[in-house]
Amino acid sequence: MKVTILGSGTSQGVPVIACNCSVCSSDNSKDVRLRSSIMFTVNDENYVVDSGPDFRQQMLRENVQSLRAVLYTHEHKDHIAGMDDVRAFNFKEKRDMEIFCSNSVEEALRREFYYVFGANTYPGIPKVNLNRINKDKFVLPCGESITPIEVMHYKMPVLGFRVKDFTYITDAKTISEEEKQKVKGSKILIVNALRKEEHISHFNLNEALAFIKEINPEQAFLTHISHLFGKHEEIEQELPENVKVAYDGLTIEIK
Repeated sequence: MKVTILGSGTSQGVPVIACNCSVCSSDNSKDVRLRSSIMFTVNDENYVVDSGPDFRQQMLRENVQSLRAVLYTHEHKDHIAGMDDVRAFNFKEKRDMEIFCSNSVEEALRREFYYVFGANTYPGIPKVNLNRINKDKFVLPCGESITPIEVMHYKMPVLGFRVKDFTYITDAKTISEEEKQKVKGSKILIVNALRKEEHISHFNLNEALAFIKEINPEQAFLTHISHLFGKHEEIEQELPENVKVAYDGLTIEIK
């Protein structure tokens, strides 16, 4: 199994429009962060978690030739805005795109992409097949089982996903003890850490590190990074040995 970081930035991305701070002005490519998303490859099939505004750019950068499904964490625009671009895979692979999402995400997709779901559709629009995620495990087209993990993004439920010994969580502020049990035992963990200062709806660095320590994975990566956090190399110097900062294009091989 392979995991690719498609985007490791927050909702504004990094650099932020019209910002001249040291992070946004950095010449280190690891400080350039598209909106948060990953792709995992299992049983020779590619699956993407979230299709944000940078989805097209991410697919082109990674030269993705085939995509089996998109899994959605929640309905915020920085996680769903690029859904229209799955039509490129419709054309090439001649099949509907499988979409896995909660009820609230389905409502947002139907609202934002009304032309996909209306009665009077036309050639050229995305073709998707919606699969509802509840709290129970669900199975991908390749046969792999996925465990959804509910976290709270302030008052909004957000889904993380566990695949085998890998867990991906973004936009988390709090996680119940029941949901933490689903994460424990993960060897590789990717989790959001917006910045050092407190935030109403995201883990800050201390909260993310406390969660990582409780889960105790072999390796953890921080994602959903804000320009307020600091430069990539500066953040890495402050982290425990088993924690790294994710960056766009990073690939993680999971045995």
